[in-house]
Amino acid sequence: MTNCPLPFDYQSSTPCDLEVIEAMRPYWDEFWGNPSNRQNRLGLHGSAAIGLAREQIASYVNVKPERLIFTSGATEANNLALLGHARSRVIEKGFPGHLITMETEHRAVLDPMRQLEKEGFRLTVLKPNQEGLISLDLLEEAFEEDTVLVSVMLANNEIGVIQPIHEISLLCKQRGIAFHTDAAQGFGYVPLDFVENDIDFCSLSAHKIYGPKGIGGLIIQDGLSIIPLQWGGGQEEGLRPGTLPVPLIVGFAKAVEIAYKNINQNNQSLELLRNHLLCGLKNRLPNLIINGSMEKRLPHNLNISFNGVNGNRLHKELKSFIHCTSGSSCSNGAPSHVLLSLGLNLKETEASLRLSLGRGTRMHDIKKAIEIISKVVNLQRN
Repeated sequence: MTNCPLPFDYQSSTPCDLEVIEAMRPYWDEFWGNPSNRQNRLGLHGSAAIGLAREQIASYVNVKPERLIFTSGATEANNLALLGHARSRVIEKGFPGHLITMETEHRAVLDPMRQLEKEGFRLTVLKPNQEGLISLDLLEEAFEEDTVLVSVMLANNEIGVIQPIHEISLLCKQRGIAFHTDAAQGFGYVPLDFVENDIDFCSLSAHKIYGPKGIGGLIIQDGLSIIPLQWGGGQEEGLRPGTLPVPLIVGFAKAVEIAYKNINQNNQSLELLRNHLLCGLKNRLPNLIINGSMEKRLPHNLNISFNGVNGNRLHKELKSFIHCTSGSSCSNGAPSHVLLSLGLNLKETEASLRLSLGRGTRMHDIKKAIEIISKVVNLQRN
């Protein structure tokens, strides 16, 4: 074993790419102007940099640049989309309606939905099938006459399963229902064409794709009503007031460019390493449990559970050797609501590992991880 923990937690966050850091560098000191102030050259330079970044990001998802609103990250984007659109419908209709989401969503979707429930909306929370995927039949059955909004994430942050967002969107469109997807985990790994998939609201994050923390975005389809959550300025179409962080936005655009330029190559490399990790662990620990669909899954995700193992001891013994988690990085150690939703019991949920690979993962890291995890699990079982 090694004294230097192996990084297998790239779904929590990623290190900033060196090209991203270089792209941001001039905007920290040389071009430091306020982009909202177009009365001097420094402000104009910042404004132009933001405009170019907006165009670059929009081009990769096939959307008009003006439909991209910059936020502090996907959490803010989720809140703006869900609360902002639902509340706007109350103003239009005069009464709250019906909402649909899934049990396996991130808290950044579930908590705003619960808030809307407190405000009078009715909420249906669908259970996934055993592979973590939505049942389109159950979704159709859940629609009501006044359903106004459906939110299903593109790819799950714990088990990595990729949901059929195109099919979900079609079902929503047939009924005039707005569809939102939290794409924070899938963006940069799953090709995302906004027009082809007919998405209404889409939340993005930079720090999951080797960009800076503190920046993300919300894409809003033309003609959809939304009211702001904050007031105090006219930035971002009046939906997200405040001085825009030019360096972070420039870094976001560079991270998107790098991710999409090498998307196929990166995915193939990550999937090869991930599958080698799974095969190695199955050979040494044949009764391990794979959580979620392997067919419809992010290439860098593996989520597994072990019978006959104490979860607390497992993570305590592994943490000196491997950086990984048992659930969402935002769960504060609570049992994974995602795994419980799949039907795992509490012990299986606690004795689970989310292993997520990154651009820095090499085959020797995979081999070491197989050795370390197998040894720790077998020692506990014996």
